[in-house]
Amino acid sequence: MIFGIGTDICDVRRIEATFQRQGERFAQKVLGDQELAIWQSRSARWPQRGLSYLATRFSAKEAFSKAIGLGMRMPMTWRSCEILNLPSGQPVIVLHGELKIWFEAQGLRAHVTVTDETDYAASFVVVEKD
Repeated sequence: MIFGIGTDICDVRRIEATFQRQGERFAQKVLGDQELAIWQSRSARWPQRGLSYLATRFSAKEAFSKAIGLGMRMPMTWRSCEILNLPSGQPVIVLHGELKIWFEAQGLRAHVTVTDETDYAASFVVVEKD
């Protein structure tokens, strides 16, 4: 049964402007530990690719927070939700801490997809209840 659906479209230029003002501190606020390592690697090779990665993760976390009906309120936090990739490239949601405990107690399962174009990042999340 579908528990919730979340979507988000993010203007990459807005993320870039925020990053220009706050620097790496912005990425450290939004990204979990594993995401941060990937972002640093991508940014070192090609800064625009790192920015797109940051924007897609920002968008996906917004969509996930909508799909679970919490918004950015506890136990949902930026860093307790990571959007990682399986070896096949499929994006998956990996949860940590109180959010993981809450999510599992609800019997929920999430599916995520992300995409980015030159100026926009978009994401869609469907959460199912067992």
